[in-house]
Amino acid sequence: MRFLQRSLRPVYAPLLHPKHTARIQLSNATPLPAWTRSFHASASWRALDLAYRLHDHNGDAKGDPIVIIHGLFGSKRNNQSVANAFARILSRPVYAIDTRNHGESPHDTTHNYTALADDVEAFLKKHDLKNATLIGHSMGAKTVMTLALRNPDSCANIIPVDNAPVDAALSSDFPKYAEGMKRVEQAKPKSQKEADKILEPYAKDLPVRQFLLTNLGRPEPSAPLKFRIPIQTLARSLDDMADFPFTNPDEVRFSKRALFIRGTKSPYVSDETLPIIGRFFPRFELVDIDSGHWVISEKPEEFIKAVVNFLQEKE
Repeated sequence: MRFLQRSLRPVYAPLLHPKHTARIQLSNATPLPAWTRSFHASASWRALDLAYRLHDHNGDAKGDPIVIIHGLFGSKRNNQSVANAFARILSRPVYAIDTRNHGESPHDTTHNYTALADDVEAFLKKHDLKNATLIGHSMGAKTVMTLALRNPDSCANIIPVDNAPVDAALSSDFPKYAEGMKRVEQAKPKSQKEADKILEPYAKDLPVRQFLLTNLGRPEPSAPLKFRIPIQTLARSLDDMADFPFTNPDEVRFSKRALFIRGTKSPYVSDETLPIIGRFFPRFELVDIDSGHWVISEKPEEFIKAVVNFLQEKE
């Protein structure tokens, strides 16, 4: 197992990196909301009641809660193994959630980071989860960063996995995945094998196809297979998933601990993004794991070790 040493980054980066200042401007981007302590005062949509699974090591996990959030096209099922490990090793209950438009959670035509984070804040309040650690991969990473910056009192610390607080184009794979999933749904396949064959030109790697096809189900006996998630809504939201709702770290900052975990073979957290991470999250630490973007599934043991080491450290 290869585990790369964490390194503490400078408190404030002196300058924004040019890559961050040359931000992607989206013609349909929503205006940036003013920073407030409460999402609900500025949100124009309703927070959705999120589905979740509690991992509490048969009731023995009594510590501060951990909330773990999947990435785009994922679900709470993706994080079962690591959630069980955290509950056992750390004796902390772990809530693996489905975000809006994913898994068993409700669907809504709005799918951006402010709405996603608003849902998570409502989840924390509903379940009275105080002093929580928020872990998120990819889409989930930007969701926990958004919530931490909007409401620093909502959590004790955050662990974003393979994403950075910048506007950056998604890998070209994600539009292909969305297109392939549309093709699958249009074909009304009768079997997983048939669906896999349709999806193969759009997702060459079998593990990725298997991941995407976990969203496929049969609404009723003998009916064609259909995706449980709203593919059209998520496809329309890809630009929003590339965006980040904050642009000025001089106005909003999360001064509690933050652990950024990145895959060294992934493009999403380049060295050029580290200065801006340091300005938004001045106490951030960094762990590099020898993997691609799917850090948790590719290197689960290294991921678990990094999180456990971070959370067992004293403030």
